[in-house]
Amino acid sequence: MNQQAVESIARSVDAMKPTFSKLSDSIWEFAELKFQEQRSSEALAGALEEAGFSVRRGVAEMETAFIAEAGSGKPVIAFLGEFDALAGMSQAADLAEAKPLVSGATGHGCGHNLLGVGSMMGAIAVARHLKENNLPGTVRYYGCPGEEGGSGKTFMVRAGLFDDVDTALTWHPAPFNGVRSTNNLAVLEYYYRFKGIAAHASNAAHLGRSALDAVELMNVGVNFLREHMPQDCRVHYAITDTGGRAANVVQAQAEVLYLVRAPEMSQALALAERVDKVARGAAMMTETEVEIIFDTASTNLLPNITLETAMHQNMVALGPVPFDEADLAFAKDIQDTFTDEAIKSSIRLYQIKGDVFSNAKIDGSTPLHLGLRDFEGQSHFRAGSTDVGDVSWVTPTAQCWTPAWAIGTNPHTWQVVAQGKSPAAHKAMAHAAKTLATTGLALMTQPDLLAAAKAEWKEKTEGQPYVCPIPAEVKPGSITH
Repeated sequence: MNQQAVESIARSVDAMKPTFSKLSDSIWEFAELKFQEQRSSEALAGALEEAGFSVRRGVAEMETAFIAEAGSGKPVIAFLGEFDALAGMSQAADLAEAKPLVSGATGHGCGHNLLGVGSMMGAIAVARHLKENNLPGTVRYYGCPGEEGGSGKTFMVRAGLFDDVDTALTWHPAPFNGVRSTNNLAVLEYYYRFKGIAAHASNAAHLGRSALDAVELMNVGVNFLREHMPQDCRVHYAITDTGGRAANVVQAQAEVLYLVRAPEMSQALALAERVDKVARGAAMMTETEVEIIFDTASTNLLPNITLETAMHQNMVALGPVPFDEADLAFAKDIQDTFTDEAIKSSIRLYQIKGDVFSNAKIDGSTPLHLGLRDFEGQSHFRAGSTDVGDVSWVTPTAQCWTPAWAIGTNPHTWQVVAQGKSPAAHKAMAHAAKTLATTGLALMTQPDLLAAAKAEWKEKTEGQPYVCPIPAEVKPGSITH
């Protein structure tokens, strides 16, 4: 990628930044949960139409999913956008203390208001460059709902919407700047609904069969199972129905949600079978019935070092994010809400060991990452899960991270929401857009790079055909309460 093209893309994104920072802030304010992102989805789709993209709404049986397209011919480069929020994450913006706007309400605790808009800016910048220079190629923006526990992209993959895509690019807000190749975990989600018999808990308890007892016994059984599962696997649960608030009633129904994670989907499926056995055992012990309901799933991420190396090289050409003293001051206020261990943990989590521009060790003494993380050219274990994983199994995929948050910030916290509308976050979003756009344009104009990325993907997937982990009969967002 020549420097002239990099500078052209950067100017295009900078020109868009004021308008689209406001759009990101609007989506922050909407803070809509998975598959309910009507206003967020429409705002993004409308902005893409104004930019000359054609838009298909309601794809893959999801009202808030859409695909926007510009240009024509090969290659087809996909830009992935997300825009869903999290429950219980309401927080005032630009404030370095926990203060919900509305107690118990939703909030953008993972920065998806920035993610969706940043990817869109990157797609628009590439589409404009192709048009202005009369170059072939198709730019697609995928409006992906329900990343948080909904696996929107997995449903889009299942519907065949990525079948003709040559590569896919995305990004995520983070406390650091750079590319980190990760092996995310596969994840399966199941609801376990227990049905018992109600009775007076004092004078007729012998007639009752407690569904809540069954849930509690299942949780105890799974806790014992943890000692005997592979080290990198994870199992989490949340009791979603306790059967009521009356203590003098034997609860006739109760429900628990389980997430089962493993480095590979085959391992996750095997572990889920063991969890199922624990659930059935709990039902036997309590003489209740259990219904096991599949909710959703995402496959482990398949890294592409070729794409990631190209993305890193473009980040080197772009230079650091242009933060100012005001950005640093607010980040320091946020950082003061963390313990020293939290800051060290964040640095370890993102494997920030060196800096391309200064060779300085990142130790958290600077509240924002002012440089660029060194890229080792190899993958790291990461215990999280993402539906980007399913996309990576059907087309070569890469993502970058840019420093929208103070060093020490962990996802799904009030500190993320507090920083979601800050000038620093807007700068990081624009930087991500430039990275995606320059990488996308390189793939459009350098056939050898695209061929190398595809060759690596083919080698890694040979003998391991992708199988969608969500059965055909399962519909998006089908579990309701």
